[in-house]
Amino acid sequence: MDEVRPTSGPVAPGLASLFPPGLQAIYGECRRLYPDQANPLQVTAIVKYWLGGPDPLDYISMYRNMGCAAQDVREHWHYISFGLSDLYGDNRVHEFTGQEGSSGFGFELTFRLKREVGETAPPTWPAELMQGLARYVFQSENTFCSGDHISWHSPLDNSESRIQHMLLTEDPQMTPVHTPFGLVNFLQIVGVCTEELQAAQQWNGQGMLELLRGVHVAGGPWLITDMRRGETIFDIDPHLQPERVDQGIETEGSNLSGVSAKCVWDDLSRPPEDEEDSRSICIGSQPRRLSEKDTEQIREALRKGLEFNTKAALPPINSQRQGHDRPHQLYHRSRKDSLESESSAAIVPHELVRTRQLESVHLKFNQESGTLLPLCLRGRLLHGRHFTYKSINGDTAITFVSTGVEGAFATEEHPYAAHGPWLQILLTEEFVEQMLGDLSELNTREETKLPKEYSWPEKKLKISVLPDSVFDSPLQ
Repeated sequence: MDEVRPTSGPVAPGLASLFPPGLQAIYGECRRLYPDQANPLQVTAIVKYWLGGPDPLDYISMYRNMGCAAQDVREHWHYISFGLSDLYGDNRVHEFTGQEGSSGFGFELTFRLKREVGETAPPTWPAELMQGLARYVFQSENTFCSGDHISWHSPLDNSESRIQHMLLTEDPQMTPVHTPFGLVNFLQIVGVCTEELQAAQQWNGQGMLELLRGVHVAGGPWLITDMRRGETIFDIDPHLQPERVDQGIETEGSNLSGVSAKCVWDDLSRPPEDEEDSRSICIGSQPRRLSEKDTEQIREALRKGLEFNTKAALPPINSQRQGHDRPHQLYHRSRKDSLESESSAAIVPHELVRTRQLESVHLKFNQESGTLLPLCLRGRLLHGRHFTYKSINGDTAITFVSTGVEGAFATEEHPYAAHGPWLQILLTEEFVEQMLGDLSELNTREETKLPKEYSWPEKKLKISVLPDSVFDSPLQ
């Protein structure tokens, strides 16, 4: 990105026809909020993405927001992106699909950063953070939703800050914009601590956002990020964990139905040398690829699991896409999948037609994925729902289902079933309670000495929590 520089200000009437309509529509919303800041500082890509540059966002504008004393909102810097939506309408970046749907990916990112005393210009590091998130969206073609949480595992500003992860919510001031190329919503990035991210995973993102709004130093009504915040909301108000989060998990469960993860599974009921018919996903083996249809079923399962239905359901293999996209961590709705859904429905490779029952399985997770097992059991299965781990290293998927989930191909009689590299495991409530006790140490926030192994011989189930290096091996 190049030097920060002022924008060119309002568009002269005679030049309006030359000004990209999508860009003009978002500028109009910015001018509504900041009529006295016609020329805000702006970070712009040196070489535009559509000319081969590395930065998908053409611009990030930075405004000084004076806050609102009546609502106890403090002064801050307000960052707004341009480029995730369709700015031009000529297919140079986004496919133009008409005015009725979403413009581009359908949203732009915003960020509100507390203004420090004596600060005369906004820091520029949030612009690079927004570019990083935009690169993920463009490269994966996956979109974000309000309530999503993003594991970053590093201070957002590369300092020593405890603010190392993000939640996403609707911007409290910016209203959706109807452009000639579709609708644009504004999703605000909210910086959070590790403990707050974990609470969002175990409960739900929207619930955590509401708690943050109620604590002035942790965000307040407009969820302003303070990189110097040294305490979590649970340090500030110790009652929030048992009275709100734990109670919420107990009564509502978690609305996180799946994550991208480092995971594999082994079929212990087949000898490893049985190459032709084995459905084992082993260290050192080449994973069989899921068909587009199977991949869609996993994604549909994830979306369905986020709805608070009294009876969770997995769609049948031949189901078409239904329902609305709902947030979940790093496994988002793909724009590409939506475009290919009809044609992909007919793709069912012969080797994946048969669903196979397994006698014994071995599950392997890295530490971060392993710490989510209690969430999977307590927040999902005990509430009659399901939870999916989708491998980031291949097509492997592991879905845990409870006896209340309809449409699963794992049953109480055959609790382990595989369809290609997608494994389903059905756990009874009694077994879930037993596993929660046996896996209790995974609830701790301290690093656990690895590897860790847990085994239930009577159930013919084994789980290993292994170092990341095992999954990062080129043989994986």
